[in-house]
Amino acid sequence: MVDQPTNLDTHRGMAAQKATDLRRLRSEVEADQAALHARQVELEDLLAAAPATDWPEAVEKARYLLGLLAQNLDAADLRRRRLIDRVLADFDHLLDTPSHD
Repeated sequence: MVDQPTNLDTHRGMAAQKATDLRRLRSEVEADQAALHARQVELEDLLAAAPATDWPEAVEKARYLLGLLAQNLDAADLRRRRLIDRVLADFDHLLDTPSHD
């Protein structure tokens, strides 16, 4: 009886090894995508669960939605991308400015 398992990959041709590696990698990517989707659903459920209690919380919700919009923008749509960047910069500026109540 052999104590060490036999590595079958060394006995196959390069094409078969490459095909196996590609299948394994695709499987890992699909699992990662499924986990990411589940986390995204969880986040969206949390964001939608209740109204924002303050401006920073509302800004975080808006940042998330603008990020989704930016991901789906056509590469040639620079005008909307600049608008999203400007709104995000406005959020940073307004949240950093102390309020004068």
